[in-house]
Amino acid sequence: MAPLRRLCLCALLALLPPPPAAPAPAPAPAPAPLRRPDWAACRVLSRELSRLLAAVREPHPVLEGLQLLEDEPQNWPPRIRCSDACDPLTLESNHTRCLHRIHQALQHYRDLLGSDIFREQPQPQLETTMEQLLRHVPDGHGRPSRHLLAPTKEWEQPLQRHLALKRLRSFAALIGRVFNHSAR
Repeated sequence: MAPLRRLCLCALLALLPPPPAAPAPAPAPAPAPLRRPDWAACRVLSRELSRLLAAVREPHPVLEGLQLLEDEPQNWPPRIRCSDACDPLTLESNHTRCLHRIHQALQHYRDLLGSDIFREQPQPQLETTMEQLLRHVPDGHGRPSRHLLAPTKEWEQPLQRHLALKRLRSFAALIGRVFNHSAR
């Protein structure tokens, strides 16, 4: 009797309609497409940034030739690495990662220029140029907010300013090459 019961149950199950399919999951919203940068404007602004940086003079001449070895301080910007794909070949096919890293560093330098280490030697033209570059370099995350940086001791400020300007000059040279290549 048990095999007959099993056979009847199987026959009844075969006659039943299939269970309703689970609703398909809603597709994930597509990320907003990263707008294309205005390469020509970025090239002009990066040249202006380099020009302004060349005009900044160290108030303490002894710092001009000073080479400081330092640990990785917390207040330094993200560095552009080979993995950020800022090389000419990769930029032509996919510039997203490179521009994201440039955007992060621009934000950091803009915040650094507005921090206490530049209180004695403010750089409003550099800050303005940074703001303009930030507007032209898309990041896909909306308006860049300002971040407060940790205060520095007064005696450290000239050294920190020297290091910040040195690194900013190096960064400006790198982004100048990126924007110059891409604006062609």
